[in-house]
Amino acid sequence: MTPITHAQLDWDDQGRPHSRVFDDVYFSDQSGLEETRYVFLEQNRLQERFAALPAGGRLVIGETGFGTGLNFLCAWQLFEQHAVAGARLHFVSVEKYPLSHADLQRALALWPELQPLADQLLAQYIAIHQGFQRLVLDNGRVTLTLLIGDALEQLPQLDAQVDAWFLDGFAPAKNPDMWTAELFAELARLAAPGSTISTFTSTGWVRRLINAAGFKMKRTPGIGHKWEILRGEFLGWPADTPPPAKSKPWFARPPAIDGERHAMVIGAGLAGCATAASLAARGWRVSLLERHADLAQEASGNPQGVLYLKLSAHGTALSKLILSGFGYTRRLLEHLHRGVDWDGCGVLQLAFDAKEGQRQAQLAEAFAPGLLHLLDREQAQQQAGIQLAHGGLFFPEGGWVHPPSLCQWQATHPLIEVLTHHEALELDRLDDQWHARAGDRVLASASVVVLAGAAEIKRFSFSADMPLKRIRGQITRLAQTPASEALATVVCAEGYVAPARLGEHTLGASFDFNNQDLTPTLVEHTGNLEMLREISTDLLQRLGADRLAAEQLEGRAAFRCTSPDYLPIVGPLAEHGAFQQAYAVLGKDARQVPDTLCPWLPGLYLNSGHGSRGLVTAPLCGELLAAWLNDEPLPVPASVAEACHPNRFALRALVRGQAAVRKERG
Repeated sequence: MTPITHAQLDWDDQGRPHSRVFDDVYFSDQSGLEETRYVFLEQNRLQERFAALPAGGRLVIGETGFGTGLNFLCAWQLFEQHAVAGARLHFVSVEKYPLSHADLQRALALWPELQPLADQLLAQYIAIHQGFQRLVLDNGRVTLTLLIGDALEQLPQLDAQVDAWFLDGFAPAKNPDMWTAELFAELARLAAPGSTISTFTSTGWVRRLINAAGFKMKRTPGIGHKWEILRGEFLGWPADTPPPAKSKPWFARPPAIDGERHAMVIGAGLAGCATAASLAARGWRVSLLERHADLAQEASGNPQGVLYLKLSAHGTALSKLILSGFGYTRRLLEHLHRGVDWDGCGVLQLAFDAKEGQRQAQLAEAFAPGLLHLLDREQAQQQAGIQLAHGGLFFPEGGWVHPPSLCQWQATHPLIEVLTHHEALELDRLDDQWHARAGDRVLASASVVVLAGAAEIKRFSFSADMPLKRIRGQITRLAQTPASEALATVVCAEGYVAPARLGEHTLGASFDFNNQDLTPTLVEHTGNLEMLREISTDLLQRLGADRLAAEQLEGRAAFRCTSPDYLPIVGPLAEHGAFQQAYAVLGKDARQVPDTLCPWLPGLYLNSGHGSRGLVTAPLCGELLAAWLNDEPLPVPASVAEACHPNRFALRALVRGQAAVRKERG
């Protein structure tokens, strides 16, 4: 992966930013605000379109070149002024060189009338790294998805239907890569029927290229020193151009669910609470079923979980999901009480052997220093506040989280009804409604059901084939001492230890694939102390843990739930037998893409298998599920959504069947 680079700026005597890379201004030197409103809002008829949105409706704007965010804030302001309360705005913008937080704050200070919205944006403009970064604003009414990177790398990964396009890259003469036939073809692929488009330039070759992509552009009078600008509409894919490849039916979006928007979510841990929150933010009524007396009582119930990124330097689907999910969770945490619910103290991953050191060196080359950077032993000790045997990789935006606090905050939405002591044992569908039952008792009914109960989703016949496995993990709790207060950051090796929360450190966690008993064991407490010794003998002594008998230790155990490929299982589910029949041809030729609709189980979705990464992946996967259900832009690349899709296992089984036949014939 290529590390992102923040925009390199110069500032004129009136405080306006100027790009060094492109030698161009970010907005008009006369009135950037008036130009934005005229070129982008007026030419796309946004005022009347916002006013026409019904409750529950939404409009999607796409943009090339986020820059200072001025266009976004102006569109948001207009939306706020004219859209009904239940409508939503999605804004998707690609940006290769995002402004730093300080530069964005300085640039937006030029527009005092936008300050209330700019303050909300700045409060969430955190952990902006390469790939898809989703920001949720105005209590979920406005969603900003930033695609950080080269436009022709990011846009082909976007799954969306865009209603209005803002073409606002730097001038064609300064940045020709943002004005190519390839890019305009992507805009056409993503354009919804009747999509509109506008741009500040009127250059003839730009107009001809956009027309060739399927838009009908016309020149219209400009503003300020711009004599003319361009606006247009999408007419359809050109007849003389090969159409874009259709999405594979097993990964296509299911038909929309008619009737009341009411969902039943089974399981109230990180995945279930995130799903409920994302749906409620979109106006869904949610029944959140939990078999225990409170939320987050199983794997999501540990006193401290570590928020950091286990990445690959090679841009895998899992690595992309983690990078997007980390940013999303980190922004959510800004709503919680720092120091009690979470702390952004950073995470130090020790280079405890040569292989780990080599892996860390590769990561340091692949990612920007603001995300992670190497520390030698002396620097690591200074950062952690304790003596260490090794240096390592430091994640300055990481830290620890109290998962139950995050779950409780997400479940407080007024549209969410939390139903504790509700253990769903059976699930059936009758008269277009899913019914969760416990014997003869119907616990809840809804047109949509999301199974978010980790490995417990296998108890239902519809999802019994999901290849989930449980891995027992045990943490140990150690009382803070005056000497252990020095620990300033989470430190990880094979295990982790966190700075104290409410007078107690969390240490762990073990991995046991065989034990199905959740009673804490002395063996695992001893193993956790040994992991602490490997992290820092100094901290072990500061805690007095070298003098503690295992019998004196306290902790808790829970089951992580993971899939064979370590990716979560998120999305709509097909009926297994019908899927095998519909796509049996794949058993003979895996390259086939049959034109057969997927036999979906109407309204049945999964959100499970997050393993030890739930803090990073589960909240964003709640957004992914909500996007599936509301036909919205996906918050992750299409390839990542497919890699997490429940149907991937049935698909692999068909293809493996083909491979097995070939092997027998060979």
